[in-house]
Amino acid sequence: MEATANIDQDGHVAKKKKHPPGLYLLFFTELWERFSYYGMRALLVLYLTKSLVSGGLAVETSTAYWIYSIFTGAVYFTPLIGGYLSDRYLGRRLAITMGGITIALGNVALFSSQSKTAFFLGLALLIIGNGFFKPNISTLVGELYPATDSARKDAAFTIFYMGINIGAFFSPLVVGYLSDDLFKTTVNGVEQFGYRYGFLASAIGMIIGQIIFNLLATKYLGTLGTKPVGKQGVSRAGVQAKQPLSPVEKKRVSVIFILTFFVIFFMAGFEQAGSSLTIYADKFIDRTMFGWTVPTAWFQSLNPLFIVIFAPILSLVWVKLAKSKRGDFSTPTKMALGLILLGLGFAVLMPALLQTGTGDTAVVKANMIYMVLLYFLHTIGELCLQPIGLSMVSKLAPVKLASLMMGVWLAGSGVANLLGGQLASTTESLGYFKVFIIIGSITLVLGLILLTLSKKLVKMSDGRL
Repeated sequence: MEATANIDQDGHVAKKKKHPPGLYLLFFTELWERFSYYGMRALLVLYLTKSLVSGGLAVETSTAYWIYSIFTGAVYFTPLIGGYLSDRYLGRRLAITMGGITIALGNVALFSSQSKTAFFLGLALLIIGNGFFKPNISTLVGELYPATDSARKDAAFTIFYMGINIGAFFSPLVVGYLSDDLFKTTVNGVEQFGYRYGFLASAIGMIIGQIIFNLLATKYLGTLGTKPVGKQGVSRAGVQAKQPLSPVEKKRVSVIFILTFFVIFFMAGFEQAGSSLTIYADKFIDRTMFGWTVPTAWFQSLNPLFIVIFAPILSLVWVKLAKSKRGDFSTPTKMALGLILLGLGFAVLMPALLQTGTGDTAVVKANMIYMVLLYFLHTIGELCLQPIGLSMVSKLAPVKLASLMMGVWLAGSGVANLLGGQLASTTESLGYFKVFIIIGSITLVLGLILLTLSKKLVKMSDGRL
């Protein structure tokens, strides 16, 4: 690999067989940001619902689900604003740094005090910071490659997605150990959990990521992302920034919105991991192993662990298929498979639900293998949808709207989290069995519908998918 980024006259890294070194810088920057986010997310509902004397905030479970869904929804809406500001005024690299610093401050606020004031201040800072960070780092990955290099771009986003999930794998393990083991104490027979120290670890992870990014960005990215593209007279592609969208561009943008609609339902089911599935694992899954109790937060490391294992395999599959006579699956087809696999994941959990029941306590607890299988299927589904979706936006979005369109894609996950919170809250009245059946059935049907629309969407994208 070269020591510096090789950028052509259009601002892209010149096409070559190997991925540019800038990809791996963005990979590690995203890794540490995801370490921060998923560490905090793994503790959020547990911290809210535990009693004050146990180190929590003593919030009702249904209310905690709503707070979780509003927070995880908001972190996907603010990228719309952050994407617009970076396109027009800030540039992607400055926005990433601003977002990283703000996220670190949010986690410090959560650590500073076991109070609702500190809690909501911390969440507000995390929401704002994510709005600047998230759309811009994903867009920079796409800008490392020419628009015509579709196969390598899909593979690059799958590799980038590994960075997300390496961070997501280690963070629940670290914060779970800190909260449930190292800083857990027992006073007068009452367990006190060290959730605050988990938030501190998340802050440290974000700071590490920002130090690495700012030290190495010039070396490995050149000038990529230093200037706002939407306000320049001429974009890197040579197109006037104020020129209206062409009919072809409008069709491509419409495809982004259509596929975003489908991803809403995938993410509404997938994000049960941090809410209803976490509480289900805490109450109804037998977490003992060789006389030791597995921290509940550790189950959230299963998804990123599987991604780290299977992402490189799927990345190779996409490249091999692209070189075959038949060709690669289209983006809508891959995303349809993701929806179907999510539905099958909830189907796997049905025997456990029949065994344990869905009351406040379980007479018989289910084996951990059910959760492992669920997260495995959800993970393969996620790999067919999320990294491919990021690549899809980078292929179809007009250059001057690149970060804004990435914000639209992420906003779909925002809507999904609000919907997911509503679904999770109904487990208190409908029970886990009915809610999980509903989620699984809807995603299966939508996956089949998307399969039938696949060829039409490829045509609307002018063959870019």
